[in-house]
Amino acid sequence: MFDARDAFAAPAAPAPTLREDYRAPDWLVPDIALGFDLDPARTVVRARLSVTRNGEHDRPLRLEGEELELLSLTVDGERREPVLEDGRLVVALGGAEAVVETEVAICPEKNSQLMGLYASGGILCTQCEAEGFRRITYFPDRPDVLSRYRVRLTADKARYPVLLANGNPVEQGEAGEGRHFAVWEDPFPKPCYLFAVVAGDLACNADRFRTMSGREVALGIWVREADLPKTALAMQALKDSMAWDERTYGREYDLDRFNIVAVSDFNFGAMENKGLNIFNTRYVLADPETATDADIDAVAAVVAHEYFHNWSGNRVTCRDWFQLSLKEGLTVFRDQSFSEDMGSPAVQRIDQVRTLRAAQFPEDAGPLAHPIRPDSYLEIANFYTATVYNKGAEVIRMMRTLLGPERYRKGTDLYFQRHDGQAVTCEDFVKAMEDASGVDLSQFRLWYSQAGTPTVRARLDQSGGRTALHLDQSVPPTPGQPAKQPMVVPLKVALIGAASGREISPERLVVLREERQVEPFANVTEPAFLSINRQFSAPVIVVAERKAGEIEALAESDTDAFARYEAGQELMQRDLLAAIGGGELRTEAVVTAVAATLRSNALDPAFKADAIALPGESLLIEKLDAADPARVHTVREAMRRAIGVGLKDDLSRAYMGTSRADPSSLSGEAKGLRRLRGATLGLLAAADAGLGRTLAARQYASARTMTERQAALMVLAMLGGEEAEAALADFYGRYESDPLVIDKWFAVQASVPAEETLDRVEVLGRHPAFTLANPNRLRALAGSFAGTPAAFHRADGRGYDWQAEIIVAADKLNPQTAARFVAPLGRWRKIEPGRAAKMRAALERILREPGLSKDVLELAGKSLG
Repeated sequence: MFDARDAFAAPAAPAPTLREDYRAPDWLVPDIALGFDLDPARTVVRARLSVTRNGEHDRPLRLEGEELELLSLTVDGERREPVLEDGRLVVALGGAEAVVETEVAICPEKNSQLMGLYASGGILCTQCEAEGFRRITYFPDRPDVLSRYRVRLTADKARYPVLLANGNPVEQGEAGEGRHFAVWEDPFPKPCYLFAVVAGDLACNADRFRTMSGREVALGIWVREADLPKTALAMQALKDSMAWDERTYGREYDLDRFNIVAVSDFNFGAMENKGLNIFNTRYVLADPETATDADIDAVAAVVAHEYFHNWSGNRVTCRDWFQLSLKEGLTVFRDQSFSEDMGSPAVQRIDQVRTLRAAQFPEDAGPLAHPIRPDSYLEIANFYTATVYNKGAEVIRMMRTLLGPERYRKGTDLYFQRHDGQAVTCEDFVKAMEDASGVDLSQFRLWYSQAGTPTVRARLDQSGGRTALHLDQSVPPTPGQPAKQPMVVPLKVALIGAASGREISPERLVVLREERQVEPFANVTEPAFLSINRQFSAPVIVVAERKAGEIEALAESDTDAFARYEAGQELMQRDLLAAIGGGELRTEAVVTAVAATLRSNALDPAFKADAIALPGESLLIEKLDAADPARVHTVREAMRRAIGVGLKDDLSRAYMGTSRADPSSLSGEAKGLRRLRGATLGLLAAADAGLGRTLAARQYASARTMTERQAALMVLAMLGGEEAEAALADFYGRYESDPLVIDKWFAVQASVPAEETLDRVEVLGRHPAFTLANPNRLRALAGSFAGTPAAFHRADGRGYDWQAEIIVAADKLNPQTAARFVAPLGRWRKIEPGRAAKMRAALERILREPGLSKDVLELAGKSLG
């Protein structure tokens, strides 16, 4: 039979880069001096590279460059005619050492890719990870070339009064004709992806930190003058991070200064440039009036993450980009641990796992699956993924679980000591852990090389007077990896008495290493329920054989908070999936479990908010084959309505009780109460639209924090009507001058789970405040829309077409950001055939676009294949 898909042929992709082809650099650059004559229209960059031959060979020096106007080239002071091959500057050198100097011109104000040196809101700044430095000057742009940098910045003093670079300031002064200069030196060798400069009219929140050895470090957070009051929380997070890293890892900051700069146009959340972190404004600017509690927590986590990179990424860096999880997985685990120590460990863990399941599990189960240490890439920017970051963090967490806290700390101490100032591999990190602990991690290394999320099946057998846990594991085939070996899976397990409700077998660590394994339990005196993968000790899918009433009991009383949450989610999923599949929707057990949670005095409000929230529609779709997103939405809304109707009094009491939250407080209790307030309001609105409108409108009008105001606005937007339009108009009028809050305005409207949302999204795409050039604004609209299944998966396919148009348009400006929106279309394998065909057609339309970037080409091609 003819298939129209056979007639489509994707354009031929460029050759990929392979990990197995790694070769040490031919030339090293121990020292580099850079001079910048800064101007948004034409910046001149002079580079002086002291190069040394690496090994015995006669190969030339090859320097990467992109969109550079080469003005001059000299070798040891003598001019050379440049030789360019495939964009590289090729310099033949005779001896073992040389001084190579280049002069180039670049145009920051036309740099819409936001890679290299670019202009953002009157500021000149850089982003060099992964391969942006080649857009500044010719250089061997790879992470295993480490150099000491001396940087001189010259600029118009009135326009750019602040001049910042990596390291410590060593000189500054007047340069004549209204210009001034500043010289910075970084004494620590670093790869060029950690290079940074910033020039602008900026104000500084200045503070100091005394290290554990007694050194004084000058701290600065640089922003626009008007934004200065919103930097206090970020500064406190920075000082908390520095103290925590000293206590927990023994890592002390090493320079005299640590600076953070916030810019509004940024592809990522933030960048850990040595001593000069550059942040997206959304992760620096925060106060309760304009940022939600979740935003404020994210500021603390991202500030910590980038600071922790000073050791796990900067002092010890990656040999090549295949080792990206070496720094990112470790640093994400470090920032997660910091957040757990600063707040509720259970609630933080729930948030971490929810993120993992929403982003990484689908990645592992789809065409873009890859190990945390990939084997190949077409465009390295596409591997800044949930797998490398979030699953990478889970792998480090498992290692800590297996070794225990003391041996893990010995391992990190050895790693930092052994490899300080080096560019190394994931294997080097694991080897340090082995050497420090004496534990063989040979099999554990499979987590670095095998893609896919393992499924662990569990059955508790209590027969013949014995109790045993039967486990088996399987890892599904993924692209390029059809067959898998058994993984090391550390599972924290406890047995809960079916009658007593207490731990009759205390928590223990069961390490699954084989395809099938049996673990005996002694002295079990009553029928038991299985509490497994407590604290989510392994990033696996657990399918447990359950007794009648077991999951209900665990959802109401498991002694581990995370496991209790998991049981509640499993209970909800069981009944939702049965109804989505055509059965009757049963809600009695769910309502009972939610009631027990709401009525408990032992649970904190933030945990209650998480525990009563239903699994998201995207997660439910991932559990199905050929899902009908409209059916998923209808059934989920029916369960929300049933909970709201059945527990109206409990929800109302809980909602009213949250009003005691102090709006000026950022304590765990106050944030938890506001979180519960939003959760209960949503369920009450699901049961009674009239009541929901009344409560939400009242909450919106009286809100003293963005957390409460945004939650009310979201409920009003979902219910629609005059109240919603009035609130949306008021919200825009209140915050029109605050770009980060207006991002919320776009996101709320794009997140309404209804088919007609696309009509509004199309109008918003033409709004004067919308721009494709700003990644935050694009994510607010296109990212929110694609993350709302009931809106995105319209039966007529218009949602897919709109997404494809946005991707193509954004790709012409900023390929890295555009590529981030491809993945939702790539989930067509999970959707019913009619919609799936339209999703494939949208991917084909993208691939037919002339001049498509490697970023989008790679992801769209893999998604379609």
